[in-house]
Amino acid sequence: MEGKPQLTSVRNAARLLKEFSRTDRELGVSELARRLDLSTSTVHRMLATLTAERLLDRGRSGRYRLGLAMYDIGAIAGPKPDLHEAALPVMAVLRADTGETVQLAVLDGLESVYVDRLESPHTVRIFARVGTRLPAPTTSTGKVLLAALPPAELDARLAAWTPERVTPFTIVDPRTLRARLREVAERGWAENREESRVGVVSVGAPVRDGSGTVVAALSVAAPTDRAAPATLTRIRAAVITAAARASARLSRPTTPGPA
Repeated sequence: MEGKPQLTSVRNAARLLKEFSRTDRELGVSELARRLDLSTSTVHRMLATLTAERLLDRGRSGRYRLGLAMYDIGAIAGPKPDLHEAALPVMAVLRADTGETVQLAVLDGLESVYVDRLESPHTVRIFARVGTRLPAPTTSTGKVLLAALPPAELDARLAAWTPERVTPFTIVDPRTLRARLREVAERGWAENREESRVGVVSVGAPVRDGSGTVVAALSVAAPTDRAAPATLTRIRAAVITAAARASARLSRPTTPGPA
């Protein structure tokens, strides 16, 4: 408001945050200093403060991106997000926490379809593309999604199942698969131990909408040489927590419009 004093530091912090956009998701210190016409030392101090408050995250490359606290603030102010908007910020944090590839999948028939993916920063990665389809019984996301189906629907889908032994560890026996799916439904998460690709393991957990329906599955995949038992336990806990947070973001009520 005109005539009211303004705090320059707060104004500059607001200007800095507004530099991030869909096309500029990550920015470095020098780039921000140039855009804001501020010294790099001033921008560096601002970035350190905003990162400490979780309004920004610093990636492994040294560049900065909007932090989870910013998305939580947006969740309060904005309308209900779609699946991608709800999951992507959580996926970014999950990748940072685990250092491994993070995937979001939905079920199509008996296939797990990967609709979002954030690649591991490691040199040795799990290569695949968004849109990749894998037999659901061979993946952790697929098991999560199958286990969430109503019994009659699961029966109908499995009636059309033609088992294929993708690796020596792939489940091809219907009774074994059904027993595994019951375990997944009871405990709330699933594993893939080299069942879709030799040398790769993954852990998945369900993402639910506001009605509690499982609409997607979130997973972390890693090479077996980086997945010791203790590491897998830590990844499993991180995936379950992240899936619950994505569910909460997806479930928030839509802000009502004007009457």
